[in-house]
Amino acid sequence: MPDIRTAIIYYSATGSVYAMAQTAAKAAEHAGSEVRLRKVRELAPEEAIASNEGWATHARQTQDVPEATLDDLEWADLLVMGAPTRFGIPAAQLKQFIDTTGPLWAEGKLVNKVATSFTSTATAHGGQETTLTALNTPSTTGAASSSRPATPTPSSSRPATPTARATRPTTARSHPARSSWTRCPSRPGVPSRSPPR
Repeated sequence: MPDIRTAIIYYSATGSVYAMAQTAAKAAEHAGSEVRLRKVRELAPEEAIASNEGWATHARQTQDVPEATLDDLEWADLLVMGAPTRFGIPAAQLKQFIDTTGPLWAEGKLVNKVATSFTSTATAHGGQETTLTALNTPSTTGAASSSRPATPTPSSSRPATPTARATRPTTARSHPARSSWTRCPSRPGVPSRSPPR
């Protein structure tokens, strides 16, 4: 049995990211890893998919690719995620899947996993860097590095380490000097941007 288990989780509309995911899977298998290649659930309406020939064709060609589950993340030692860039951020389909991983994080089941990501765009300066930053942020700010749920703590008891700051969110109430959010006086309970300092 291979020593490393790799989960390649991707979203692809017309096939470019799928081709990259297949290449990553072959490379991982060649290196001796057991691999799970999984797509995330499609969120777009059938009418939108049918209106784009490339999208509809790719959907038919990959209908037998298994959909990703949280079990795939828990199973893997290495997480590889890929999505096309949409206005400088990952496609909503992959982002929605990532947003469902909170229970794994809270139970510490993402601790000590290695993670990386890939993207594809139609243009040379289409937001690749910001997409990769968005995809890699969960693994560098606590999703894969902390087994404790994020809970605000008073500033006097907060350790001054990058990990502690990354795994515990800053709130306007506990750190007014560090937060750019304040309460909107005209609408109680609604945050608003504070003016630059």
